[in-house]
Amino acid sequence: MNSFFDGKVALVTGASAGIGFATAKAFAEAGASVVLAANDKEKLIAAVDQLNAAGFRALAVTCDVADEMQVKAMVELTIKTFGRLDAAYNNAGVQSPVADTADADGDEFDRVQAVNLRGVWNCMKYELLQMRQQGSGAIVNCSSMGGLVGIAGRGAYHASKHGVLGLTKSAALEYAARGIRINAVCPGIIETPMVRHMLDTEPDAMDLLMKDQPIARLGRPEEIASAVLWLCSPGASFVIGHALSVDGGYTIR
Repeated sequence: MNSFFDGKVALVTGASAGIGFATAKAFAEAGASVVLAANDKEKLIAAVDQLNAAGFRALAVTCDVADEMQVKAMVELTIKTFGRLDAAYNNAGVQSPVADTADADGDEFDRVQAVNLRGVWNCMKYELLQMRQQGSGAIVNCSSMGGLVGIAGRGAYHASKHGVLGLTKSAALEYAARGIRINAVCPGIIETPMVRHMLDTEPDAMDLLMKDQPIARLGRPEEIASAVLWLCSPGASFVIGHALSVDGGYTIR
């Protein structure tokens, strides 16, 4: 897999920490030039500085994926800097507080859809414009185990992640015969800053989730990164529109 990414260009959103940073680092270690995008400029610069200090070629782009014009500018800067785009991992996302559907806030619902669903659509649109011109590329969208199952109180988040799978499948059919593969990864409960915040602020809800975790531990960001790189590699050349669960067995209970 490492030799395949030599000379390639990869773009990762939500890349300042957690799964996004682990995936950007994995792409860089596999030989790719990497664009890291996130909306927290300070954390993003620190992440890119870490990669560049290690001898990798990395570029920071501050971007709110919910803003289509910022996404357009992000992809344009990627092409201006590196000349092409071979792989993209649309990872940026937000969580939402636990709330029964009748008690949920409409503005909060819209915020979650804007980042998690519209953000993925924005990214795919401009990534595909470049990949279609090249006639090649691979895209992985970050859904969730929440895109495969329902959990009480998580309606806004799960709606967005189910939607990501619908976008993935439809776009995969559009581009399968044009040299572009589109798939999704569905992480389980992974040890990230977002999950740590949930463990601290919603201990009862998270305890219930952890009791249903067959592997009996949190996942590691690097375990998701490995799945993303495989989906972008020739080893997955016949994998189209798939939702790959990396969840410690949660969804097969």
